[in-house]
Amino acid sequence: MRRRILEAAKQEFASHGLAGARVDRIAAKAGANKRMLYYHVGKKDDLYLAVLEGAYEKIRAEERGLDLEHLDPPKAIERLIDFTWNYFLRNPEFLALLHTENLARARHLKRSTKVKSLHSPFVELIATVVRRGVASGDFQVAVDPVQLYISIAALSFFYLSNSATLSVIFGRDLLARTAKDERLDHMVRLVLAALTGKSFAAVGLDQPSIPKLPTHHAV
Repeated sequence: MRRRILEAAKQEFASHGLAGARVDRIAAKAGANKRMLYYHVGKKDDLYLAVLEGAYEKIRAEERGLDLEHLDPPKAIERLIDFTWNYFLRNPEFLALLHTENLARARHLKRSTKVKSLHSPFVELIATVVRRGVASGDFQVAVDPVQLYISIAALSFFYLSNSATLSVIFGRDLLARTAKDERLDHMVRLVLAALTGKSFAAVGLDQPSIPKLPTHHAV
């Protein structure tokens, strides 16, 4: 029952935000009643925080399965970028929840006793990959692992969360299959070029041609 409630709540908060979400709808989707919901999780704010914590637990758990520690450093970073991009594509509700909580200035996340402990091992894993890359000569600089992950996540997050407006502005369907493939290739090249000191064109396959912008595009 708790799992059903949290899944229903995730969809409700992702679709309507915290303010617009309704406990009655969550209970109905979960096949429960409000009394059961309060018993298993708590009031609306507690339910929202449980959904947030569950969302972070899910992505961190999947990241642990990437086996980054046993890959060559450049391949490990490429796998992390590929995973992050495709995870965001598969889980749009995760992006919606992050957007909602940032609008709230992380007010609910600050109450969490779980989230920080989830992230510390992940940051250390990235730091280990970077150190191995520097030691092997694959990477030219030991970048801050937190900054590196934020950059990787941002390259995916901004593109996807703003794809509707950017598609109109630049006259491209940024969610077309070819556009998504080009975006992933671009992100891998960009990050590996920064870490290895190689040129963008020297990383991966030949640099894709860049379509011309429409002459009337806005800025």
